[in-house]
Amino acid sequence: MSPRSASVNAELRRRSRERLLQATVDLVAERGYEATTLADIADRAGSARGLVSYYFPGKRQLLQSAVHRLMHMTLASALEREPRTEDGRERLARAIDAVLGLAVERPLLMRTHMAGILQAEGFVRCPEQQRLAALLRDTLARYGTPDLDADYPLLRALLMGAVFAVLLPGAPMSPARLRAELFQRYGLDWELGSPPEGGRP
Repeated sequence: MSPRSASVNAELRRRSRERLLQATVDLVAERGYEATTLADIADRAGSARGLVSYYFPGKRQLLQSAVHRLMHMTLASALEREPRTEDGRERLARAIDAVLGLAVERPLLMRTHMAGILQAEGFVRCPEQQRLAALLRDTLARYGTPDLDADYPLLRALLMGAVFAVLLPGAPMSPARLRAELFQRYGLDWELGSPPEGGRP
């Protein structure tokens, strides 16, 4: 049997890493962060326990990468859904709705993610985070922002703040109200994106 080519090995590694990331999202959403072990993740992904440590330095970094992958996939799906559009204002509206939607639909997962960012390890700059950043930067560029390097960190901070406000235990804010504030900040019509039921707050 001839040895596998470098491209085949690279593809196998990519798939293995993707399975670990998906297993992490699924298990943390089901059980919570503390109740999920690296062995559990490896078992769910059908991988050897040592493979987790090969790709990720620890569980916290693995979770951040997994959530950034989920955010990237959710955002990409929202931006490319039918009817497809190149309009920058519509794409920015879809981006805001996609991120706020994750806070509403995956509260345990997103609350755990936000808490992890505030830990000592801080913000993980992994390939998944870079893909998410590239998509958000492209969205802002199509929107027509005059200073992409300055405006991208601001958009990221505003989105993170909105997610935090939705998830704040004991004092959550209305996602529709936060959406209205973000839309006003960027001059977006309420009807763009995926307006929530109930109309403008």
